Amino acid sequence: MTRPHLSRRNLLLAGLGLAGTGGLAACARITPTGGAGTIGPVPSASPTPGQRLVTASLTPRPTTLDLAGTTVQTWAYGDTVPGQTIRATAGDFLRVTVDNRLPTDTSVHWHGVRVSNAADGVPGVTQDPIRPGTQYLYEFTAPDPGTYFFHPHSGVQLDRGLYAPLIIDDPAEPGAYDAEWIVVLDDWIDGTGTTPDDVLKKLIDGGGSMGGMTGNGGMGHGSMGGGASTGTSSTGTGSSGGMAMGPAPWGDSGDVTYPHFLINGRVPADPAVFTAKPGQKIRIRFINAASDTIFSVALGGHRMTITHADGHAVRPTETGAFYLGMGERYDAVVTLNDGAFPLVAAPFSKTGQAMAVVRTGAGAAPAADVRPAELNGQVLIGSTLQSADAARLPQRTPDTTLDLVLGGQMQPYQWTINGASFGKNTPLTATAGQRLRIRVANQTMMTHPLHLHGPAFALADSGLRKDTVLLAPMESRVIDLDPDPGQWAVHCHNIYHAEAGMMILLNATPR
Repeated sequence: MTRPHLSRRNLLLAGLGLAGTGGLAACARITPTGGAGTIGPVPSASPTPGQRLVTASLTPRPTTLDLAGTTVQTWAYGDTVPGQTIRATAGDFLRVTVDNRLPTDTSVHWHGVRVSNAADGVPGVTQDPIRPGTQYLYEFTAPDPGTYFFHPHSGVQLDRGLYAPLIIDDPAEPGAYDAEWIVVLDDWIDGTGTTPDDVLKKLIDGGGSMGGMTGNGGMGHGSMGGGASTGTSSTGTGSSGGMAMGPAPWGDSGDVTYPHFLINGRVPADPAVFTAKPGQKIRIRFINAASDTIFSVALGGHRMTITHADGHAVRPTETGAFYLGMGERYDAVVTLNDGAFPLVAAPFSKTGQAMAVVRTGAGAAPAADVRPAELNGQVLIGSTLQSADAARLPQRTPDTTLDLVLGGQMQPYQWTINGASFGKNTPLTATAGQRLRIRVANQTMMTHPLHLHGPAFALADSGLRKDTVLLAPMESRVIDLDPDPGQWAVHCHNIYHAEAGMMILLNATPR
């Protein structure tokens, strides 16, 4: 349902060879077919009679970002980070034009949205890359309400400023709150003397032992041969109802040391400020657009009620703090007190934090390094939430059961699924529309946020609907889904792990 367009600059820029950068090289590493540019155009699509049309334009391009007085060079959708939110209603037809003004290829993946396979945004799998100086048109129906976001599926471009929220409203939702805020978390290194491509190269060349990586890089990440337990993790979360006191069971959760952590593109020294009145009920849509960082999130002096996970309704669950993995989204509602409060996202096993200010009245703004007491108590592990009845996947006996094993090591820096890196591993195969059960085992000592493109899956033990789930070291889970026709990417949403091979295809053939 996408089709490419050529601009007048295309031949000139292609002739100059501007696509030959590290980002393109990284993209080529994970292309399983005979190189990029082999998919070709696909038929265009149109809204059905009576279907509402929503149009938008994206312009990925080089820009500058001011981080509290520090100017960094980066790439973004326009001149803001995050990019401008795209908003529609469930059932709308979206038509998004991408005008690529970057010096390299790019693409757009609609993270978590149940799009047609042709619009999924994976170069070499579902489309040709969008070349420099060209335009590309994405067309799809957004069938399901929820909190989503979009970003490139090309190299490590996600670790720049190329991301933005995509909100699909529910026309049947009562909207029992006074206001809505969108909170986007990120880890930031681009333009601080290095780039994500430089970081990836150092990881691959040095096995995580060179500058730009975490202090524990290369230690304890090795493949742990043998089987992993089935069902829930050995981390003990089952006995605590999904709550963890103090340190979480994530083991090593990142490879990169970041100088900055952002909320809505701003650092704690120059924070984003959300304003409201005391007593107002606010819906907050949290999105983790980070590439290598799990956050613990808390609003000082408040308890939040989680209502949605990855766009799907859950049984409302109150908590003072919760973990948010790369690619995950959680919606929460909170009734605000009177004063000025810190909204903090603390990176797990890393130094620093992201912080914004929630102001409903007088009082001094919180210090940039403030730590809410809620982060020292119980922290919700989102994968143990319970699905709302209306969001459950209908019960069916699995037609096919497959295994998916996460493996790899830091030295050499290579991550695998089912024993091989992407392009060398054998795709998973299933029949579209039939019930597929996947037994997932993380056989490493590192946490991986596993993301499946296409229809959302259900955790077999709880029915929780997700498209991204954190897998702790040596943790196993069973997931169920009814795949749509097409080739769907399955990968770790730590972008450096994905680029180093932790990705596989799920090929779902029509009945």
